[in-house]
Amino acid sequence: MAKLEARNIGKHFNSVQGGGQSQQQVSAIDNVNLSIEDGQFVCLVGPSGCGKTTFLNILAGLDRPSEGEVVLDGKPVTETGPERVMVFQENALFPWLRVIDNVEFGLMVKGVEKAKRNGIAMQYLEMMQLTKFADAYTYQLSGGMKQRVAIARALAIDPEVLLMDEPFAALDSQTRDLLLVELQLIWARTKKTIVFITHNITESVCLGDKVAVFTKRPGTIKKEVAVDYRRPRLPEDDGLREYQRKVLDELKGEIAAKEL
Repeated sequence: MAKLEARNIGKHFNSVQGGGQSQQQVSAIDNVNLSIEDGQFVCLVGPSGCGKTTFLNILAGLDRPSEGEVVLDGKPVTETGPERVMVFQENALFPWLRVIDNVEFGLMVKGVEKAKRNGIAMQYLEMMQLTKFADAYTYQLSGGMKQRVAIARALAIDPEVLLMDEPFAALDSQTRDLLLVELQLIWARTKKTIVFITHNITESVCLGDKVAVFTKRPGTIKKEVAVDYRRPRLPEDDGLREYQRKVLDELKGEIAAKEL
């Protein structure tokens, strides 16, 4: 049985037309089906505006589908829950709190006592190579370090599924390449199930066990590309080019059609 399944997911919105005189239904995604195994790393790619983030929000329980269902461990998902945690493109950290307090925050909300949550937080800060910055404030950190804190905070809650919405998009290429390797090492250690949105084809094949390619809006999954290659993977590895071409070939028609 799959860990997480999307079954025939559709999401539709009402768009106001003609100065508010009429409404037209707009479909963001339509008939999305995806099966994700326990511990699998799945990347989602597709044209801008194809509904990837809408889909991720539905997996997280932040939004409800217009049709279809999300199933986690055989049970329907109807709301948010601690077993699914989102890491956003913007790190959403609290600048008035220290790094350690940010990482402890979710544990504090869950009622974990101070000494225990401090120990858990330090464990994940060590994993993210941030222990010496535990007492710093987040506004004192670089963009890449802030994203490491955000990932540590998410992992500290010990979710079963980690949902990541372009977490490296705003970073410089050097920092992104370093985090691509670090994230693979963390994934290997924690065995988390990860769903990761990206616009970067190299990033997708570097990280993913499989890459789900979305069509233009209304988005649906056009192709799943399996990436059977050794880890950890480096973005510059020539052996990944075969997989990059497969993903690009699927995307070309969708991007061209969207621009017409």
